[in-house]
Amino acid sequence: MMTSLYVLCGTAASIGFLHTLLGPDHYLPFLAMSRVGGWSLRKTVLITLLCGVGHVLSSVVLGVIGIAFGVAVLKLEGIEGFRGDLAGWLLLAFGLVYFVWGVRRAIRNRPHAHTHVHADGIVHTHKHVHAGVHVHVHDESKASGTGVATRGAAAGSMTPWILFTIFLFGPCEPLIPLLMYPAAEGSVLGVALVTVVFGAVTIGTMTTIVVMAYLGIGSLRLTYLQRYSHALAGLVVLACGAAIQAGF
Repeated sequence: MMTSLYVLCGTAASIGFLHTLLGPDHYLPFLAMSRVGGWSLRKTVLITLLCGVGHVLSSVVLGVIGIAFGVAVLKLEGIEGFRGDLAGWLLLAFGLVYFVWGVRRAIRNRPHAHTHVHADGIVHTHKHVHAGVHVHVHDESKASGTGVATRGAAAGSMTPWILFTIFLFGPCEPLIPLLMYPAAEGSVLGVALVTVVFGAVTIGTMTTIVVMAYLGIGSLRLTYLQRYSHALAGLVVLACGAAIQAGF
């Protein structure tokens, strides 16, 4: 029995890793939202961990209920498939709304110039956007500080909760069959080990990819795309939802 448990745990770890790595919806939304929201690495990791836990636990709860009531694997996989479709539609809806809002914001915040004539005869022109309060300053470094605060506030405090809700509905389809084997053998230890290994590898892979990509993206200074950052983030989330619906 111990040998089969080792094999089962190894299988759970391998499937959890590949399931996460090959599913960009497990990490791209966090990277996109953290970039436009100005999230710190700590906040990004925390939100990723919480969403990962919700993602795994929802399938664990469903699997345990199925085991307790003797529900067949095919029925549980059907439920997981429905949850997957629902999560895909939620990602599509969120991405589409955020993309449209981002496009409108980019259009409204198109930089434009104003010419000012002072009483002492000095004439100067300065550029600004209407993302926040229009502050008439001569020091460009002071003006740039307001844009950072505006971008951080624009992401919205509801975004992490929206992501958490979507991942709560998102299923871990490979976990259900893995749980059923030790359950059929009457091994509570086997069910617990498979759950822990699969969950730890899945969440660990999600977090590792997010941290590595966050540090890599943070070194990029794409100022010419800054105005379109929210629209691009919405497009990324929209693409993830479309990929789920297309069965990728």
